[in-house]
Amino acid sequence: MNRTTPSRAPLIGTLALAAALAACGKHEDDRTAGQKLDGAIAEAKQAGADAKAEAGQAMDRAENKLKDTTAAASEAVTDAAIVTKINAALMADDRLKATKIDVRAEDGRVTLTGTAPDAGSQARATTLASAVNGVRSVDNQLVVARNG
Repeated sequence: MNRTTPSRAPLIGTLALAAALAACGKHEDDRTAGQKLDGAIAEAKQAGADAKAEAGQAMDRAENKLKDTTAAASEAVTDAAIVTKINAALMADDRLKATKIDVRAEDGRVTLTGTAPDAGSQARATTLASAVNGVRSVDNQLVVARNG
């Protein structure tokens, strides 16, 4: 009884494929069956190497997108934290807690809009906002309320 071991099955399949390809070639080929088989194996190895390179490039692109997305999300969280901390500082200040001040942050650049009760409070809002960690600049657009 002649058995084919599992480790030889791929080799036999490759040989059969090479023989079939050689038999249905449309042009004359003076290479021996062994040379044709070597050529087929070399082509298969090259195709595998090309696929591996493409997969590596795709993984690099995916990794770069992930890094960009993570950085953007981290920046958004940082801006949200800045706004929260500034709002808390404004609410803790006796002169500013009753005012309506809108705080926006983008890339650590803070913009304050709304109304301040007086010029001192307007300046105080800038001081409080500037003291928050992560704030790069403060654009104070607060309008001083007219008394009377």
